Amino acid sequence: MRDFVFPGGTAVLTGAAGGIGAALAHGLARRGADLVLLDRDADGLAAVAAAVGATHPDRRVRTHVVDLADADATDRVAAEVLAAHPRIRLLVNNAGVALGGRFDQVTLDEFLWVVEINFRAVVRLTHTLLPALKAEPGAHLANVSSLFGLIAPAGQAAYAASKFAVRGFTEALRHELADDGIGVTSVHPGGIRTRIAVDARVGSGVDMAEYETGRRQFEKLLTIDPAVAAEVILRGVARRRGRVLIGWSATLPDLLARIAPAGYGRVLALATRPRPARVSAVVPEPGRPE
Repeated sequence: MRDFVFPGGTAVLTGAAGGIGAALAHGLARRGADLVLLDRDADGLAAVAAAVGATHPDRRVRTHVVDLADADATDRVAAEVLAAHPRIRLLVNNAGVALGGRFDQVTLDEFLWVVEINFRAVVRLTHTLLPALKAEPGAHLANVSSLFGLIAPAGQAAYAASKFAVRGFTEALRHELADDGIGVTSVHPGGIRTRIAVDARVGSGVDMAEYETGRRQFEKLLTIDPAVAAEVILRGVARRRGRVLIGWSATLPDLLARIAPAGYGRVLALATRPRPARVSAVVPEPGRPE
């Protein structure tokens, strides 16, 4: 399959109002693509569209405000995008949400909210827009899974289930669409410096003190600039890579899961266990009582 050609094509991107999505929007425009941007954050989406337009006035940028947790709204927007763009060269399903808590600490509604946005919306959008991808020679599909689409740590049952589903769906489509000349990439970001941990919902049964401790531990891994992640993704798309892992925080766990597919949980538990505060000995100054 030939390398992907960005200039002159239309790219549809979800989760475009911030983080990796905003960086992808700028990277795509810089490469010559016209944009169709989706997000539930109307103000953030408008700001990204305005910034892209100011930097790349020759690019066409359209926006759609939609909450992907709403299946009917997602279907409606997907139909609108298809009607306006019968030929789409690139679809990037990037939007995602997180939920903190073990399976027994979250309600079924909370669990399914994550699945609806992270997985079912990906399926809905891809299913509706696939004819437009097939109509465009050299089209490509990129679905953003996660580090937790490679490993499934405790406390991430909903998120990991949704992201493993994205991974499996994407891998099946890679095989199914090869004969149509459509490239398919599964993206697995590691510790990207976004607001996903801050904005995550917390399960109804989660102890907040316990959650905050875990969140602070997780945030220490979020060191990669979203712009760097976006460039890695777009290079992967350009080269038609089947899978893109971003950062050592994705590549090392992936290796660990391959080596010890049933035992990596113990290693993760040790690596993420809070460390006790270090206490330094105090040496009294001469003449000063201890």
